[in-house]
Amino acid sequence: MKKLLSMAALSLAAALLAVSQWACANPQNTNTNSVIVATPESTPDKTAIAAEITRIENDWPRIIKEHDAAAVKRIEADDAVFVYPDGTTGDKAQDFKDMESGALSADSWVVTELKINVLDNDSAVASGRSSVKGGKYKTADGKTQDISGEYRWIDTYVRRNGQWQIVAGATTPIMKGTMAAPSPTPKASPGASPATKPTPAPATSPAMKPMPMKTKTP
Repeated sequence: MKKLLSMAALSLAAALLAVSQWACANPQNTNTNSVIVATPESTPDKTAIAAEITRIENDWPRIIKEHDAAAVKRIEADDAVFVYPDGTTGDKAQDFKDMESGALSADSWVVTELKINVLDNDSAVASGRSSVKGGKYKTADGKTQDISGEYRWIDTYVRRNGQWQIVAGATTPIMKGTMAAPSPTPKASPGASPATKPTPAPATSPAMKPMPMKTKTP
């Protein structure tokens, strides 16, 4: 009897040893994390994006003529930053105010040499030239400045919630001749965004491409 019990105990021990060895040789994979493969971003439709931004830029002459402040509110981002021809900076709030009050006006405002550089599905850069004739900007103290002239500008766009908006813009006057320099008088920045104000006053207005700006010189 003792012999049988000893044999049974040895068999059980051998079985347990075999199971433990098998478990060590085949460890269970406790890592439940799966590898996430990033989905490649779709190729941007550059033609469609360029067409939409071109439409926005070419609409500035109408916006200025009709003092369409609602368009400025829609096109410019709330956090937009603008650099005007005279080196001052401005934002959407001032551009909207200048457009709504009719502070900016022009007999002729023509946008040319427009170029759109699509970066991806939600960002692009537009640049161009604006020619302003009979341009006027009324300052806060009631004075009127002449903002007529030639300007080059650049606007950065992003698409938010399906809407393309300008988040940054800069305008500079085109000097006539190698020795020419911007006149000390008002300047307008005919960039494509209401970010160029032609008033030296503290207030800044939309970019002269199609907007007023603080004291800008052609």
